[in-house]
Amino acid sequence: MKVKEINALSELKSTLAENKRTFLLLYKGGSATSGCAESYLDEAVADLKEDNILKADATQVRDIHPYYGIDTVPSFLVFEKSELKNIVKGCQTASYYKNLIENQLFQSNASSSGKTTPSVTVYSTPTCPWCTTLKNYLRQHKVQFTDINVAADPNMAQELVRKSGHTGVPQTEINGQMIVGFDKGRLNSMLNING
Repeated sequence: MKVKEINALSELKSTLAENKRTFLLLYKGGSATSGCAESYLDEAVADLKEDNILKADATQVRDIHPYYGIDTVPSFLVFEKSELKNIVKGCQTASYYKNLIENQLFQSNASSSGKTTPSVTVYSTPTCPWCTTLKNYLRQHKVQFTDINVAADPNMAQELVRKSGHTGVPQTEINGQMIVGFDKGRLNSMLNING
C-alpha cells in the first residue's frame, strides 16, 4: 500500500465521507523532520491494506492546516468519520505509525461493539527512564496511547505546563485529566487495569 498524496481540503473531506477512519500526514516538502515522518510512514503502511492513509504538503496545500488549526508540521492526523480524533506531532518511527494505525482500527472495531476506549496521551522525553517505564506499563496492559516528545516540540511543552502546572515528565492525560509522574494507582483506577 502507498500513502496517497492529496491536493486540497475538498479531497480530504471526500475521503472522510467515504471511510470510517482516515489518517493524514501534513508535512513540509524539503524539511528534514517532515522527510523523516514521510519515510517512516511509507515504511509503516507498506504491508497494510488500508486505502485511507493520506499525506499533504502544507507548503502546497494551504487550506487543510488552518481548517484544523495545525500550526506545526509534520503532524499526523487521525479522523473517525469527519471528526478529528488525534494529532501526533513530529517524526515518529515506522513501528509507532503502524501501531497507531492498527490500534485505531482495533479501537474503531471495539467501539462498534459497544466498548468505549479512553483517550490517553503521554508527554515524555527520550532520555527520561520513568517515561519509558510508564509507556512499557501501558503497552503491557494493551492501552493505546499517543506519545508526545516535549523535548522536540517547545509548543507542546508549553501546552503541558498550561494543562498541569508542571514541567516534569512523564505526564499522562486520560480523557482530559492529568496524572503527573508514574502514578500506578491512579493509572490503574482511571484505565481499569487490574495490576
